[in-house]
Amino acid sequence: MKRIALIIVVAAVAGCGADGAPWRPSANVGISIGTGGVSPSANLGASNGPVSVAVGL
Repeated sequence: MKRIALIIVVAAVAGCGADGAPWRPSANVGISIGTGGVSPSANLGASNGPVSVAVGL
């Protein structure tokens, strides 16, 4: 049973890309000043070759 579980774990790790190139994190912080006042902004993301994922806060 342990051998089957080990094979499943190894297959899952290999399938999720853990053996590939690491994701490069990125961050951006900004402040906008306008007629409505001051508004902060932030952007967090990661990229791996042509694929990038970002979240704006």
